[in-house]
Amino acid sequence: MTTTATPQPAPAVHATQVPPGTAIHATLPGAHFFDAYEVADRHPERPALQAWLDVAARTPAWTRALMAVRNKAVRLVGLKDLGQLHDGYPPASGRALNDARSYRVGDRVGIFRIRHLSDTEVVMGQDDRHLDVQVSICKRAAAPGAAPTVVLSTVVHIHNLLGHAYMAVITPFHRVIARDTARRLAQHG
Repeated sequence: MTTTATPQPAPAVHATQVPPGTAIHATLPGAHFFDAYEVADRHPERPALQAWLDVAARTPAWTRALMAVRNKAVRLVGLKDLGQLHDGYPPASGRALNDARSYRVGDRVGIFRIRHLSDTEVVMGQDDRHLDVQVSICKRAAAPGAAPTVVLSTVVHIHNLLGHAYMAVITPFHRVIARDTARRLAQHG
């Protein structure tokens, strides 16, 4: 008798607030854009950075293609080519591929630099002359009668007209990628 595993349904992703009391929440004053997406945390024992590393290492082809188009387009106006979310695995420092324990504040993780690091939250950022962006993965303990969750938050501070124009173009793509990333945070472990 052969049995087949029943696939788990895709986790529901919900728009939410940037979690109060977190390191990313402290960056909200003066922000021009922010959003947050919450999903059930099927791997609550996994540190926040490990959750990000697991997801970034499996960046879907469609996201890589969008990043490649973005990088080519922004070079025309003198902005940074960020590379890909999964770039640098393993980093030149020789640390183990996707081993969150080997990273420290200030280290690069793909296109970002780590700005805050704890088991329950990692804040990563990228600054450019047009804007500064920060992304957080925050693990939230279960409330009584509820399941633990993970929240993906983004906070952007815009510096000039180019930053505003960039965000006007990027925001719809960002929302699709952020929702998909939150869904994948729940699935990969």
